[in-house]
Amino acid sequence: MAGSPTCFTFIYILWQLTGSTASGSVKELVGSIGGAVTFPLKSEVKQVDSIVWTFNTTTLVTIQPEGGPMIVTQNRNKERVHFPDGGYSLKLSKLKKNDSGIYNVEIYSSSLQDPFTRKYVLRVYEHLSKPKVTMGLQSNKNGTCVTNLTCRMEHGEEDVIYTWKALGQAVNESHNGSILPISWRWGESDMTFICTVRNPVSSNSSSPILARKLCEGAADDSDSSMVLLCLLLVPLLLSLFVLGLFLWFLKRETQEENYPNGRRSKYTLFHCGNTKKDKSPITAHDARHTKAICL
Repeated sequence: MAGSPTCFTFIYILWQLTGSTASGSVKELVGSIGGAVTFPLKSEVKQVDSIVWTFNTTTLVTIQPEGGPMIVTQNRNKERVHFPDGGYSLKLSKLKKNDSGIYNVEIYSSSLQDPFTRKYVLRVYEHLSKPKVTMGLQSNKNGTCVTNLTCRMEHGEEDVIYTWKALGQAVNESHNGSILPISWRWGESDMTFICTVRNPVSSNSSSPILARKLCEGAADDSDSSMVLLCLLLVPLLLSLFVLGLFLWFLKRETQEENYPNGRRSKYTLFHCGNTKKDKSPITAHDARHTKAICL
């Protein structure tokens, strides 16, 4: 069964990394996009017939010392490949992201049974831009703001380390990871949150984030609660006032119906001598509320 070229490339790289290296261990190098990197090469081989540099499975450049030609296999690399100070160390400039991979050098000599070899691993990284910070769901209870801040890169996240700093308290705090949980109560001293991102070639930080501005909703919710309470109490008090006023008018009308000529005095004077015994000078209703005084 035939395998894909990508599969063969992966197997080759794995073999390059795990295979035995008689001339030394794999050397790891890092570079930045647009920058340059030098693959150091020091050899005790006295008589050098040729040197071959390869990148993954492709020959990069072949050198024949003693006035021999330098052959760069790909035209796009001719201006990128240099050998500083007339030595054998390879300098690769104008780095691109796809320059990451396995580099191998072989020195052939008639004095050696096997070529001298050295292997390198190059990783090319982007210069990090300013990270973007987003806020998760916010909970505001009793004037306390609880939420999460997430720091992320829009691109170039390879091997990025995230660190948060919280400034403004008695002791400044640090937090590793892209997510920062925060809890800030309205009325406390303001805090500042800063996210810093790092990779092997660069670092950058987010704009400062103020807790007071971030958690304005906590104060708004507190004010909203007071407004809501007032909105509930005002109609209730107004209803009680109207009810009390209605009951007062109702009682007054009832009294006027019972006493159309006005309320009588508790004491009524009249001449008992002119009154017959079988007929009272006052009505039965008034008798219940009147004390008679005969003169």
